Amino acid sequence: MANHSQSTKTISLDQYGIKNAKVNYQLSSDELHAETISKGQGVESSSGALAVNTGEFTGRSPMDRFIVKDDITKDKVWWGNINIAFDSDKFQKLYDKVVDYLSEKEIYVRDSYACADEDYKLNIRVINEYPWSNMFAYNMFLRPTEAELENFSPEWTVVNAPGFMADPEVDGTRQHNFAILDFTRKIALIGGTGYTGEIKKGIFSALNFILPVFKDTLPMHCSANVGKDGDTSIFFGLSGTGKTTLSTDPNRSLIGDDEHGWTKENTVFNFEGGCYAKVINLSQEQEPEIFAAIKKGAILENVIMDDKGNVDFADTSITQNTRVSYPIYHIDNIRKPSVGENPKNIFFLTADAFGVLPPISKLTPSQAAYHFISGYTAKVAGTEAGVVEPVPSFSACFGAPFMPLHPTEYADMLSKKMLEAGVNVWLINTGWTGGPYGVGTRMKLKYTRAMINAALNGDLGDYTYEDYHIHSVFGVAQPRSCPGVPTEVLSPRTTWNDDKAYYTMAFKLSNAFRENFKKFESYASEEVRRGGPQRYAF
Repeated sequence: MANHSQSTKTISLDQYGIKNAKVNYQLSSDELHAETISKGQGVESSSGALAVNTGEFTGRSPMDRFIVKDDITKDKVWWGNINIAFDSDKFQKLYDKVVDYLSEKEIYVRDSYACADEDYKLNIRVINEYPWSNMFAYNMFLRPTEAELENFSPEWTVVNAPGFMADPEVDGTRQHNFAILDFTRKIALIGGTGYTGEIKKGIFSALNFILPVFKDTLPMHCSANVGKDGDTSIFFGLSGTGKTTLSTDPNRSLIGDDEHGWTKENTVFNFEGGCYAKVINLSQEQEPEIFAAIKKGAILENVIMDDKGNVDFADTSITQNTRVSYPIYHIDNIRKPSVGENPKNIFFLTADAFGVLPPISKLTPSQAAYHFISGYTAKVAGTEAGVVEPVPSFSACFGAPFMPLHPTEYADMLSKKMLEAGVNVWLINTGWTGGPYGVGTRMKLKYTRAMINAALNGDLGDYTYEDYHIHSVFGVAQPRSCPGVPTEVLSPRTTWNDDKAYYTMAFKLSNAFRENFKKFESYASEEVRRGGPQRYAF
């Protein structure tokens, strides 16, 4: 690992407009850990991990994410409330203010890269105000060797100043925080927020434009792993659906847990050099690999600890979005390099709080395209004041906040690749069974793992009436049996014990799917439109 200290090489930041700064270049993870503690910006947990508080923001702020509208982006980006346009001149003025703010300060600089496939590598320079933000960049981006650093030439630059507050009236932002991508200047500018996820998602968003537009490669918000026979599996899913948990499998090598590209050569590569996992209710018993990764070199965000440094993973008093970042080598069973071939199975993960989708179902190509464009999961309402009604949440391509192009462009690429590779596509409900949130229970992780293993092993039979039941509302094919899973669990209707209540809720969700899909109908083919729910109630 390139863990080398500032004494090896120093750099000037004058070219960025940052003057007279004390530059800490390419500090090791241990050095950044120590710096954070010495500055009173973090504490060490009992496991040795660094624990920090990200301040006002404990998650991303989607309404404060902008893309500069210029000759590169104006005709390609899907502009709207996800990709919000920002003026190029205003960007330059704001950038000048940020680098002026960073001048004279002690700052932390790291050279790293994204994309584990040599043919797609993107060199990145990250400039941070805080040492722990730079340690996050060490964890999450790929780490160059000493030899690679000798003639390192950054293509993109991340400028990260959590302490800088924008003036919306003057700077053109919505409020004091912002994350702005400029594809001409090749800069991700982040200010007013300490949430580290903005750093990694800034580069992810950039690659979601660069790879399909210039490299004929599909970028994916997914995790991926590879079996002993070289078969790659891909897991799409929004936050909280089990992407990291289910891809971290002792019997399969982890390629990565969040961001990947699928190339025209039919390889799948990780964008990142680390993992960024939710730790709400984390336990050693349920998720031993992730639990064991929380050691020296990992960064815990916004967790509550006792005076001995023991973390209470159930305590969400700061946020539900408690997190850990760690370099991928904290997981024992990883693919080196982080590239897989020959994708065989794709899993769409959804946490259905309505409790009506089957725990596993097989999708046809048109259904796969429909569900990919829909990107469904559900948010559970807060338990306060007795509110238990689930809320459907649709995020196109299971990652709309990071997708600069129109969702159907990614869906068309995925459909083409799925057909060419002959992959099986499965919809996995990691959410509720036996009733909606507040009535039913969360699907047991051991059952979900058993279903995924059965799909990987080819134990779920052929797409026939003998082996599958077609769901009367959603039209998906649910297996009639699965090793290690009680038969009744496979049928959501059976687990409810109340057909009328079940179908009322199923129709409610199918209507939500149809309503959401209206904005894509004019772009989608007839075949894709037919992939949606089969029946609906008025």
